[in-house]
Amino acid sequence: MAESSTSHSQRSSDHALIELLRVRDSVGIGDLAEALGVTATAVRQRLDRLTQAGLVGRSIAANQGHVRHRGRPSHAYSLTEKGRRSGGDNFRDLAMVLWTEVRSVKEPAVRQGLLSRIASAMAGLYRDDVSGSTARQRLESVATLFRNRNLSCDVGPSADEASPGLPVLTTYSCPYPELAEQDRGICAAERLMLQELVGASVQLSECRLDGATCCRFTAGDATPAG
Repeated sequence: MAESSTSHSQRSSDHALIELLRVRDSVGIGDLAEALGVTATAVRQRLDRLTQAGLVGRSIAANQGHVRHRGRPSHAYSLTEKGRRSGGDNFRDLAMVLWTEVRSVKEPAVRQGLLSRIASAMAGLYRDDVSGSTARQRLESVATLFRNRNLSCDVGPSADEASPGLPVLTTYSCPYPELAEQDRGICAAERLMLQELVGASVQLSECRLDGATCCRFTAGDATPAG
């Protein structure tokens, strides 16, 4: 609990520094410490974390231009391109709006076509990072990508008598909880995405929306046509 509290405090203090650099570009440690009301040591610690994360960069302060000073040179800090892009996060709202538009399509064939295109586009985001020659190996590669995105999952053999031994991807958290609650079409899009990545037929054998404790995707042996 104490570690979690410390982590939250660090995120809050780092956020305050980032927002200050968003308004005041190229600032020295002294000015940052004064503006934030903390010590220079505390500012350096925050800057070290943010620099290692690629959010902040530093340069020689402009007033040191062509004048040689003794001791350590003064540095000015500013946001990197990654840091500047870290401000907004309304992707969830945008996803909800776009998915609502997909749901509003009345023609089944058109809607199915949109789902297939969305699934292919999603697969394209991961395709280069998925490796393996068998369905299980590729499913394990997908699981690694999911875990890197903080999605709890694992891969194991099927215990179903109808499909003994087939590889199963079990996900314990939904990557699109709000979308899934509104429309199960997102589950179909995820299944199609996995099917493209694995190169074999994939079935959603269990789903949290049906009361299960997790979602399970079972991969078959044959590559689906088309």
